[in-house]
Order: sequence, then structure tokens, then C-alpha cells
Amino acid sequence: MTDTQIDSIFAPKGALAGHVPSFRARSQQVEMAQAIAQAITENKQLIVEAGTGTGKTFAYLVPAILKGGKVIISTGTKNLQDQLFQRDLPTVRDALKAPVSIALLKGRSNYVCHNHLERTQSEGRFTTREDARHLAKIVKYAKTTQSGDKSGVSNVPENAPIWMQVTSTRENCLGQECPHHKDCFVLKARKDAMGADLVVVNHHLFFADVMLRDEGLAELLPACNTVIFDEAHQLPETASLFFGDNISTSQVIELARDARLEAAISANDFAALPIATDALDKAARDVRLIFKQAEGRMNANTVEDLPGWTDAMTALSDKLGLANGLLEKQAERSEGLENCWQRGQVLAQKILQWQNKEQVDQVRWLEIFNHSVQLNITPLSIAETFAKQINGHPRAWIFTSATLTVKQDFSHYQSEMGLSEAKTAYWDSPFNYLEQALLYVPQDMPDPNSANYTEAVVLAALPLIEASKGRTFLLFTSLRAMQRAHEILLAQFESKQLDYPLLLQGDGSRNELLSRFREHGNAILLGSQSFWEGVDVRGEALSLVVIDKLPFASPDDPVLAARLAQIAKQGRNAFMEYQLPRTVINLKQGAGRLIRDETDRGVLMICDPRLIEKSYGKRIWQSLPPFKRTRDLSEAVSFFVTRPE
Repeated sequence: MTDTQIDSIFAPKGALAGHVPSFRARSQQVEMAQAIAQAITENKQLIVEAGTGTGKTFAYLVPAILKGGKVIISTGTKNLQDQLFQRDLPTVRDALKAPVSIALLKGRSNYVCHNHLERTQSEGRFTTREDARHLAKIVKYAKTTQSGDKSGVSNVPENAPIWMQVTSTRENCLGQECPHHKDCFVLKARKDAMGADLVVVNHHLFFADVMLRDEGLAELLPACNTVIFDEAHQLPETASLFFGDNISTSQVIELARDARLEAAISANDFAALPIATDALDKAARDVRLIFKQAEGRMNANTVEDLPGWTDAMTALSDKLGLANGLLEKQAERSEGLENCWQRGQVLAQKILQWQNKEQVDQVRWLEIFNHSVQLNITPLSIAETFAKQINGHPRAWIFTSATLTVKQDFSHYQSEMGLSEAKTAYWDSPFNYLEQALLYVPQDMPDPNSANYTEAVVLAALPLIEASKGRTFLLFTSLRAMQRAHEILLAQFESKQLDYPLLLQGDGSRNELLSRFREHGNAILLGSQSFWEGVDVRGEALSLVVIDKLPFASPDDPVLAARLAQIAKQGRNAFMEYQLPRTVINLKQGAGRLIRDETDRGVLMICDPRLIEKSYGKRIWQSLPPFKRTRDLSEAVSFFVTRPE
């Protein structure tokens, strides 16, 4: 495929324009497509940053479809995965009249499991009445669906507890021994993927498979000619998760539950096993009770000094050892009991591994969730491991995102991902930021660490919220600040008699809140990390984005602290090399929520005084799109007053 062919496809009267009513040709998009086509032809590594509005999805889909061979496209989230498979891919394929087959592949926990569904029905054990209602809907869905993908049950929330009982995990899947093996939705999805020309996955699935060889990609990769990572800025975090290791108390609780159920079916004359599984369940829950906080991260060395920690972990290991011993004696009585015994051994080994303090180039840490604790081992660097993974086979590797650089410099990302040999390319957004948007940094803001900072943010933002007539995203770097801002706004709205709808992250799913935000047309949405990226609100409904602080990662984060210490030990500047680039990329994501279309118009308000007062501040704002800038409140307010009708 030549540059001329690509030019003609993207031309004002080309194939895409003739099939997509809203399509507009952009030079950046054409050049990006040509660069990707060349990388595919030459089996090269290419890293691309393309600003918002470039149309990067079409820019990589056209060469991916027309260059032939097998292609894997990996996206940042399952939502984007569904959008790509259901909307974007069919649109481009139809426009090009290309006879390529496509498939969607997700991790096994996204598919209804006939065996677990049947067992859950027969057991009839539910924690809530809602679970029972949800189960009835899932049973009905399983009888008619071709895919078994749980996203097809729109009236059962994705995070409903019942899903854990009716889907399988790598540990509790019976494989070929399953009585429903022939009808398995997971196997069907993998078979479809094997036969397809283009397969859509997500980053978690990709890396889980690279490391665990369990999600169906292991068979796909050897035959694959091209791998394209969209939202590639998320890869360092995702890869770190899978290149390390972890064990959660929830896995132990699930083992105890499954072993108890299997014992009732295949070893109901062996009373010792249910007693042991109950004790194991309690021991796992007792580990969580050591921690008073609702959530957070801790270094392993810190947690080992907590009162009760050593005793709780000793009890967990003892109870797991006892249960494993009993499972071994009963394993031959059923495939399910054999499976539980094997799982128990793996979990015991992982606990021992985590307790080993002699980890080289890795950090041991914990993450505390509402109902569980996860023990993690994370590599300090993924560069070498990832480089080995992608250099093993001659194929094209494409990495693309709207946010990968600091002042158009890719070196931080290349260093972190081990992509020193990759070619890089950068394209600005086609939007006219000087006309469409204003960057406002308020004066006289207190230190971001001061006690009254969140109140100062809300009070500084209020004149703009009123001028904008609502239509605002307030983005926070912490849930605590978000909650506090919500309280302050409620009080301010009451005293000023303002009645703009207030939406708070957590009061519904992200999609629900966004739908309500768009419908209201004058709402204010307060969000934390979930709303900094992957959110697209076009038009006047979103005209003001307020960011409370520069999104520096918490220095208390154990993985960050260990990585910074390692860089400093090598005599390098950890702040400039690691912390600052990550902050810039995160800020660019948040700022990218504002202008989503050529007709959008709005103000980006960054409240953090460090953007102006610190020497590194200039490096940060110079990495943002070329907004017109001001520190004058009246100029920011007048931006809305002079809004074109």
C-alpha cells in the first residue's frame, strides 16, 4: 500500500468521506496512517503521539486492515475495546470494502461459565436479594447469547457480586474435564480469535497472556504480523502489574468457598474438610481486619511492624497448609477437589515467595481494598523484560496515544518501556486552541499542601462556574479532596441560591454519570482518577475543566518510592527523569477532557500555584496544547460572556 493509496482513502471525496457523514480529512491523520503503514511493511517499532482530534483510530485501522496479515489491537479499557469492535472497526472495514474478519477477545472472567452458572443455581446461596434477581437475568441471557460476554447483560451491573459466582477464573476452570466444555463461551471466543484477521483485546488481557499463557493470545501471537497498542500511555503501569506477582486474600476466600462446595458434592462424608475451609476463610478475613483504613498502599517493611500482622499471616499459612493437606487426601474423588488442591499449593507458594525479603530489583508492597488485601511483588523496571518480549519475533509494534511526551520528547517513555530502538513520530492536535480555549491559573492560591487548599480551589472556581452556567468538570487528585469540595459546593450553592445539578463520582457508574451530565446540559461533575482520561463530552455541556493540583503521584506510594530511590542511587535526578514526566502525561490527560471537537470552546483552570512559581512549571505548561494563557479572573470570566451564539 503506497502513500498515494492512503491519500486517496482519506481524501475529501475518498472512501472514508463517502461512508462516514461526519468525516473530515486532516493532514495529521494522513501522515500518521502513512507512518504506520511503513512500520508495518518494515516490521518496525513505532511510537506515535497524536493530539486530540487527529483521528488516530482511523489512522491505524486503515493500514492495519489493508496491509494484510494477522493484526492484534490492544486498547486501554474494555469500554474502548467494545467501541472499537462494535463501531469503529466495522465502519472502516465497510468503507474500504475489505473482506477481513474481526474478533473480540476478553479475559475469561468476562464470559458466563455454564458450569458455575449451573452450580450457583442449584446451590441457591445469595448474599442479597439483588443477587437472586440478577441471577435470573443471567440465566435467561445465557440461553440466547452467542458470545456469553457479560457486557451483553446491560441490566446487571458489571461489578455485581453475582458475577464472581457465574464466571470462571484460571484457577477454578475445569478445562476439558468440564461437562460443558463443548459449549464454553471462553473457548468459542478464542476459536473465533484464532480464525480472525484482526483481533481486539485490552492491555490487561495482553500482558496476562504474555506472562501466564492462559488467555488465548499465546496461540495468536506467533502468527501475528502486527500489534497495535492504543492508549499506550497506560502500558508501563499495566506491564508492571503482570511482570511482577501478587496474591490476594480474596483468592484464598474463593478457594475456601470452592473447596467447601466441592466437598459437599464429592466428599460429604469427610467432615474435616468443611471445618478446615471455614477456618481458612476466617484466617483470610482476619488479615484484612489488621488494617483500619478503607484503602491504600503500604510498603512490606512498614506493614511487618503492625501489631497482629505476623500472627495473622502465620495463621493464614497454617490454615492454608491444613486445608491443602486435607484436599490432597480427597483430590482423587473429583476433578473439582483436585483443582482446589492444585490452587491451594500455588497460593501457599506465593505467600512464601512474598515473605522472602531478599527480592532483587523488586519491591514488596500491599494494597488494601474494602474487603481484601493484595500482596504484590513489582519489578523496579520493566524495560528489559518488555524488550525481550517484543524483540523475539519479527513483527511491527505500534504504540499510540495522545499523551506520551514531555515537550515532544519521547525519551522518558522509551526508557521506561525498553523501546530505545523505536522510531518516534509526533503530530499536534488540529484544533485551534488559541481561539477555542483559555488556560487560567488563579492568583493568590495557598500552598497545595495547606489545610484550606480545597476550599480555596472551590471559591476560586465559583465565578467561572457561574459564568459558564454550570457545564463543569472538577477534577481532583484525591478522593478526599473531591468529597470535601462536594461538601463546600453544596453549602455555597445553598447560600448563593444556585441550582446547577451536582454529580459526584461514585454515585453511579462512570457511563451513567456521563449520560446524566450530557442530558442536563448545565451540570457540574466532581471526579477523581476515573474521569481524568477516556471521557469524551463534546459541545457546550462541558465548557470548564478545573484541576485542583498537579497530579504528582503520592510520595508514600511504595513502588514509586522504591523506583525513585533506585534512580537516586545511580546518581541521576529522579524528579526530572521520572516524577515530572509522569505528572506531565497525567496532566495532559486531564486537560484533554476540555476540547473534543473543532467547535468546542472552554476554559482550563489549573489551580496549583506551582505551575507558575516553580522552575519546572514552565516545562509542564509548555507540554500542554497551545492555549491562550491568563491569570486575570475577569479575562477568564469574559471568555464565557463573549461566547459566540
